[in-house]
Amino acid sequence: MASLNSADLIGSAQKIVIKIGSALLVENGALRLEWLRGLASDVAKLKAQGKDVVLVSSGSIALGRAMLGLGAGVLTLDKSQAAAAVGQINLAQAYQNVLQVHEINAAQVLLTLEDSRNRRRYLNTRATLGALLAMGVVPIVNENDTIATDEIRYGDNDRLAAQAASLIGADVLVLLSDIDGLYASDPREDSNARHIALVGEITPEIEAMAGGVGSAGASGGMKTKLMAAKIAMKAGCAMVIVEGIENPVSALIEGARCTWFKAENNPAQARKLWISAMKPVGTLIIDVGAVAALSRGKSLLSAGVVRVEGVFERGDPVDISAQNGDVIAKGLVGYSNIEAKKLVGCQSSEIEKRLGYPGRAALIHRDDMAI
Repeated sequence: MASLNSADLIGSAQKIVIKIGSALLVENGALRLEWLRGLASDVAKLKAQGKDVVLVSSGSIALGRAMLGLGAGVLTLDKSQAAAAVGQINLAQAYQNVLQVHEINAAQVLLTLEDSRNRRRYLNTRATLGALLAMGVVPIVNENDTIATDEIRYGDNDRLAAQAASLIGADVLVLLSDIDGLYASDPREDSNARHIALVGEITPEIEAMAGGVGSAGASGGMKTKLMAAKIAMKAGCAMVIVEGIENPVSALIEGARCTWFKAENNPAQARKLWISAMKPVGTLIIDVGAVAALSRGKSLLSAGVVRVEGVFERGDPVDISAQNGDVIAKGLVGYSNIEAKKLVGCQSSEIEKRLGYPGRAALIHRDDMAI
């Protein structure tokens, strides 16, 4: 199977997530500052083209353990979390410093697995990332190691990066690695290992090509990258594994060897299919004006709602029905049923007065709706 054209895919992408592993960012307990400056230069070039960029960065534990003198070897959970707390400050500051040279602001966003499993948290995280990107900020995402325990951990930033890509509706996910893609066998052991340029589907044969964990200090390997690929591809996001050399994104665009994983569809279609498959727990009945607005791709505002049925919380799936009973759409609702009932027929300017606190204008945002 022929490879995809990296320059075309990056060039046409509007939203790009880039994952940086510990082994690329930290060497012998110290930050690879020149490498990071090269990455910042790449990010600035993408931003100059009007693209949104999110960075998912490992490295806090690797930095923190060196600062605390914890040495090599496996750390206990409490010491890992302590190292993350110390290292995260320096990691965030390093990104802020290298991006500010290009007049780009950075933001720190720390997530746990629970933030993607819980729909309320999911919507809040999505809204925050969306607001940051709208303001031209580059979010620096990492797992919240200081509070995450086994049951709420991603465990590796490959899958966290794929979830971030799904959250923002990214077109491309770039995994910067210490290897230039997927091979049919381990190239460290087999000098004749066959490089795989393009993967259209994660088959058992492809999964069998993945080895164990990666470099020292890293929590993932090719297995976790394939897990990330499954998430990204389902979300309509193409994914690429490429070696994290100097100015890695520029090198990718210029034709560096890599492995592309082809998306099943585009991010918007994938999200609509996901929402469509959910079982609704309530119904919003809307007037003819709102029906017409939704058909034009608008969000559902409270002014167009005439009745609320069912018991639901923010983030739950609900039906949107016309007054004659026809189901017009499904969506993830932005308010609980109690709040929604207070907002029936309410103009956006009156929301705070009705609720007693500021609220969102849209009852269901168009991005969270499947017609």
